[in-house]
Amino acid sequence: MATHAIPPSADLPVALADVERAAQRIAGAVVRTPTLHSRTLSQLTGAEVWLKFENLQFTAAYKERGALNTLLQLDDAARAKGVIAASAGNHAQGLAYHGNRLGIPVTIVMPQHTPTVKVTQTEGHGATVILEGETFDAAHAHARKLEASNGYTFVHPFDDARIVAGQGTIALEMLADVPAIDTFLVPIGGGGLISGIATVAKAQARAIEVVGVEAELYPSMYNRTKGTDLPCGGDTLAEGIAVKEPGGLTAQIVGALVDDIVLVGERSLEEAVSLLLQIEKTVVEGAGSAGLAALIAHPERFRGRTVGTVLCGGNIDTRLLANVLLRDLARSGRLARLRIRLQDRPGALFNVARIFHEQGVNIIEVYHQRVFTTLPAKGLITDIECETRDRAHLDRLMNALHAAGYEATPVELA
Repeated sequence: MATHAIPPSADLPVALADVERAAQRIAGAVVRTPTLHSRTLSQLTGAEVWLKFENLQFTAAYKERGALNTLLQLDDAARAKGVIAASAGNHAQGLAYHGNRLGIPVTIVMPQHTPTVKVTQTEGHGATVILEGETFDAAHAHARKLEASNGYTFVHPFDDARIVAGQGTIALEMLADVPAIDTFLVPIGGGGLISGIATVAKAQARAIEVVGVEAELYPSMYNRTKGTDLPCGGDTLAEGIAVKEPGGLTAQIVGALVDDIVLVGERSLEEAVSLLLQIEKTVVEGAGSAGLAALIAHPERFRGRTVGTVLCGGNIDTRLLANVLLRDLARSGRLARLRIRLQDRPGALFNVARIFHEQGVNIIEVYHQRVFTTLPAKGLITDIECETRDRAHLDRLMNALHAAGYEATPVELA
């Protein structure tokens, strides 16, 4: 892997000129999203943090850029027959939206158990959705069969030079807005986004570091470039970058131009989603928070740098977002569940509630447990869910409960 700024090799499949031509093609048809400085996140991380708000695209994701650049290069015959893709995410919506706008038929193959909301959103953009197979691989195989039998043009979500060039237009805009950026911190799934950004960054006259970010559960490009064999799989908040096999074309570009790849855990991803909502008042999906998650998880790696990172998508399930925010409140001590041992007698709950009142703590829920406990028959366990101002406030409550003789412990999150 590259360790410093290097001129792009002539044999790489995408060059700066390809990205510049893509920018001309898509101009005016995608949102020219802002790149804004975050004073608070800069103070928190020790880096100068610049955020590219790609979650403000019409479909709430950067994928529109590569999809549109590809569609605009089809000849009349290919446009008439239409395009096909296998995707249950942002690529499907970007392709569907711009295909419909250009009058190009779009077919999307999704696994059978794809959430209904993703199916309806894609259909809402004018695409024909086919549900096939139990896995993404099965859906992909079916899409390739339909490509061959119906003469469709297959549009890969990342392993295509036209897609890469389209995604690279993000870096052109970021450097135009913030010429001082010296580090790009980019989420990696299949590698299309970072390949495009690295193509632009490494073509500049000055050194710009390009660092990729993957979820710890899906270190596929990390394995490919570093020669490791870390397992790939599991439920990650960053489902948009949960890719088990990166692209061959993108791996070639990443190997040549990307300086490093770092991994981030689920807790850092959750914290980043929450911080972006609280501080920047913007909603991002897990993949879109990966850059900030890396700044949180590896502050020493980026301290003092001028970092540009892409909020690459904002399509997160609202219930999942609510869970993330509540978990963050719990970890910060502002929301807590305390398990308290009481005697099963009149006034027991009143007496313990009085301590909450004295400490100015709001009780949200109370759960009594008399049966499923190892306590004697006259004992009970009470879980009290409560709101506090911060960790110090929670600590004062715990101290007051212990001083009053109560056996109380917090129910911790993993």
